[in-house]
Amino acid sequence: MTDTGLQPPAPLSLADRLEQMFDRFVATRWKLVTLLFWIGTAAVLIWQKQNAIHWFALSDTDDNMRFDQVRDWLGGQGWYDLRQYRLNPPGGFSIHWSRLVDLPIAGLILAFQPFVGTQEAYRFACALAPTLPMLLAFLMMAVVVRRLVSKGSYVVALALLLCAGNAMGMWTPLRIDHHGWQLAFLMMTVAGLTEPDMRRSGAMIALSSALSLVIGLEMLPYVAFAGAAVALHWAWDARETERMRTYGLVLAVTTALGFLIFAPNDNWRAVCDALSPVWLTTVSAAALLLVTISFAPARHPAARLALVLAAGAAAGTLYVLAFPQCFGHRLEGIPPEVERLWLSHVSEARPIYLHPLSTLVPMATLPFIGAVGSLMAMWQLRGTRKAAEWAPVSLFALFATALLFWQIRTAPSAQMLSVPGATWLAWRIYLRIEAGGWVPGRTIGAAIALCALAGVVVAGGLDVVPARFANLKVANLWAIATGREKLPKAATPGKKPKTRQDLTKLANRRCPTIPALAPIGKLPPATFFTLIDNGPRLITLTHHRAVAGPYHRNWQAILDTEHAFRGTPDQAHAIIAGHHADYVLICPHMSEATIYEVEAPGGFYAKLSQGFVPDWLARVPLPANSPYQLFRVTR
Repeated sequence: MTDTGLQPPAPLSLADRLEQMFDRFVATRWKLVTLLFWIGTAAVLIWQKQNAIHWFALSDTDDNMRFDQVRDWLGGQGWYDLRQYRLNPPGGFSIHWSRLVDLPIAGLILAFQPFVGTQEAYRFACALAPTLPMLLAFLMMAVVVRRLVSKGSYVVALALLLCAGNAMGMWTPLRIDHHGWQLAFLMMTVAGLTEPDMRRSGAMIALSSALSLVIGLEMLPYVAFAGAAVALHWAWDARETERMRTYGLVLAVTTALGFLIFAPNDNWRAVCDALSPVWLTTVSAAALLLVTISFAPARHPAARLALVLAAGAAAGTLYVLAFPQCFGHRLEGIPPEVERLWLSHVSEARPIYLHPLSTLVPMATLPFIGAVGSLMAMWQLRGTRKAAEWAPVSLFALFATALLFWQIRTAPSAQMLSVPGATWLAWRIYLRIEAGGWVPGRTIGAAIALCALAGVVVAGGLDVVPARFANLKVANLWAIATGREKLPKAATPGKKPKTRQDLTKLANRRCPTIPALAPIGKLPPATFFTLIDNGPRLITLTHHRAVAGPYHRNWQAILDTEHAFRGTPDQAHAIIAGHHADYVLICPHMSEATIYEVEAPGGFYAKLSQGFVPDWLARVPLPANSPYQLFRVTR
């Protein structure tokens, strides 16, 4: 027998064998791992929110309105009738949403109701419903990262996604509004852009875009960005024809079906703020134009680019000429006075640089890290096919980060889209650790890599801004740097008196609660003139009606409320009587209330909160610990 001189490989230790088994399991059973990760995350979130679930603390106005919409539908209101008749009675408020997001909530209520009763079914459904889009987002994130980074790196991506506080906030229990689903569909769009199968890719991008449009127009910039990515990719590479053709056909068909199935009665008019004939026509025309140019015998990239630009120009011209009321104006269609008095005070509608550092730092940390990671990935992979796969993901992340300078309501999408880039950075750290032999074992190395990056991300997500800097904005920092402002002094130790901000936080926490509204709910059904942001919560927890709510289509009721609380008592009397309100209800120090106090210190609200009661109102006693003040309209 010939001796080859080769030594048999050394037997693996038990730890090495276990580690290899773990690596294979994570890489091959990614769907199961993602599902288990989702179950664990959902269980932790529900456990953390158990007190809020018990008290049905739908703190956001849109969550309350979504619940009212579902409850009214289950109570017999029509599928296409989305008016809220208990706001601004008797005509009601026009709500521009669709029933698509109502479906899973209603299904969960009906499933739990026979076993736990109606009230508990409401709690269970509102606790579980937000976790459903979280599962879709987790799966799509895993798909994207497995393709771009490595087969097992998705576990790092899912862990980093937990650090995206604004994004995760859209999937927490009781957050039943539509933003969680739109985030999930956006992640599905990104997954479609990385899908190698042309037809499946086009269908995924189109379907996710259409479903997002059915829900609302918040993601319209991303929908347009995805369509541009598909079209420009075809202009660069003719082999992308099948992707673009499938995308155009599926987008036109699914948008039309989504409109026919889900658009409420009020959206069949040419309104600009929802999927209506305006956007059905524009989107379908753009999609079909892409299908048409895909058949053109254009062999040179420049010719294909010209066709894409011509198709975009044609769709844009159709939009401008057919729907001039929507071009060059806010899609909400509100008068300038409403924007000045109300919408300009909505914090999520402001750019990030107008927010204090305590908001800016945790919001922007992960998008910044993800943008750096995406750019580094594209640079290191330049000239390879992998770089082309990274391109749309990186551009999406950069685009979402740039939108923060428009409105911070884009923060959840910016954080979510930055996770692939952040994962690439973490994986590179892990590979360096393993190659350098600093740490034995892949599992330990990956854990250190994740902790090294996640530590920075989590630190950015926590309230790490020193108190003396917390309320500073970018403009303040520039003024301090140029010597036009002085650096704030550090707080002196000792017990601090309650500030206006402390009182506002307390009022915002107490006023929407079940105990606070219970005494008011015992009154016979009536119409209440109350703060704009208090209306949805009032009709959720009581049988009463309210005049206003924070929904732009009903700007006249919003403007009436602004005029009443900012104006004289006589002006307020005329407005309140015009709405046939039976009571005036205020909650001093709520965020909205402080605006009236600061901007109209001599107005009706400021006087009322300070103890002045005009002769057309009579104070109604409430429990001593109530945060509310209630007045009955006597004439």
